[in-house]
Parts: sequence; structure tokens; C-alpha cells
Amino acid sequence: MDWIIKIGGSLFPENAIKLCEAIKEFNNSLQSPVKILIICGGGVFANKIRDYNKKIQFSNTANHKSAILCMDIIGTLLADKVKEYKTVKSIEKAELLLDQGMIPIIIPSDIMEHLDPLEHSWRVSSDSIALYLSNLIKAKLLIATDVDGIYTHDPSQDGAKLIKIIKAKKLLNFGETSVDEFLPELLIRYKSNCYIVNGKHPDRIISIIQGRSSKYTLIGGN
Repeated sequence: MDWIIKIGGSLFPENAIKLCEAIKEFNNSLQSPVKILIICGGGVFANKIRDYNKKIQFSNTANHKSAILCMDIIGTLLADKVKEYKTVKSIEKAELLLDQGMIPIIIPSDIMEHLDPLEHSWRVSSDSIALYLSNLIKAKLLIATDVDGIYTHDPSQDGAKLIKIIKAKKLLNFGETSVDEFLPELLIRYKSNCYIVNGKHPDRIISIIQGRSSKYTLIGGN
């Protein structure tokens, strides 16, 4: 596997569909297609669980498992709308699907239930799960979200500048960003890197896959 592309729930449905279409067209244009595995965020479904939890307070494990099931839901819906994409529940089946010229969307609940590698808390979201899987299969990670990357401060405020490269260690005390709180710790643990890119601009994702210049933030765990 070459890449895991995590499609943020904030991009679903329209922008997520457009991004998948662009990735498919790009891959179909290549003599040797790039091996890409898609994983989706939980989006509004996971946010609804957060809202309910604030009112009722479920256990950490119930929240964790339910939020992962929300990733399954969005992945299933996305695969239904884009031809040549299909959901899989294991890395082995993803590899088989790639050999057939299709693009797999991983439904992560079975894998995460079986391996259970991450803490059960709201510090962990689909970002950290995507990173865990990318480390497991030794693939590069690209997180497509609804912002250009990580900024010096809130991008809605004046003077905010996009950070091109930042060390994961610096993010530990950086405050709220477009990635989950646990991701920097995991990047340091795995000595890994990941790209944060605006998925509303599919050309940026494709440029990174091609090794060309683009607009993004690269988080380094080394």
C-alpha cells in the first residue's frame, strides 16, 4: 500500500464524492496506479454522539466504539456513490480489491474492535485511527479536511498564517487544531509524518501523491 487518505467527515457528502472521483480519474490515467486506501471520518454522526455524551455521559468505551461505527457509516455511504470504490473490512481484502483495479474504503470497526490499540477517549478520533492503520501497513498518510492545514492561530482571525512544516512535538501544547489531540503523540511514537490538506481542492491531494509542490501542512514525528 502506498497511501492512506483519510477523508474528513466535514467533507461529506459533496466534497468527499468529488475528491474520490478525482482520485479515481488520476489513478485511471496511470500505467501503474498508486495503491490508495481510503478511510473516512465520522462527521456529523460522530458529532451527534459527542452532543449526546455532554447531556447523558456515556462510558468512554461506548463513545469510542460508537464513533468508529460512524466512520463505517460514512465509508459505506461514500462507496455507494462513487463507481470503482468498494468497502472492505480487512487489509487483506483491500489488497485483493486493489489488484482488481478498484479503490478500497476501509470499514474500520472490526479491525479496531479486534486489535483495540488506542485509548478510549475523545482525544482519539479518525485521525489517530488512520495513522495507526498507516503505520500498520507502512503507508504514507494524508488527512484531507476542510481547511488548508495548521495555522499559527485560528484562521478566522486576522494575521493567521499557514504553517508548511511543523514538528509533532510542538503540537503537543499548541492548542486546538484541525487534527485530534492524540495524533501528535502517535506521530512521535511511530516516528512518522502526515500531510494535512484541504480536500475541497482535489488537485492538492493529487500533487502531493505525485511529489509535486502543493498547499498543505506536513507534521513530522521524527
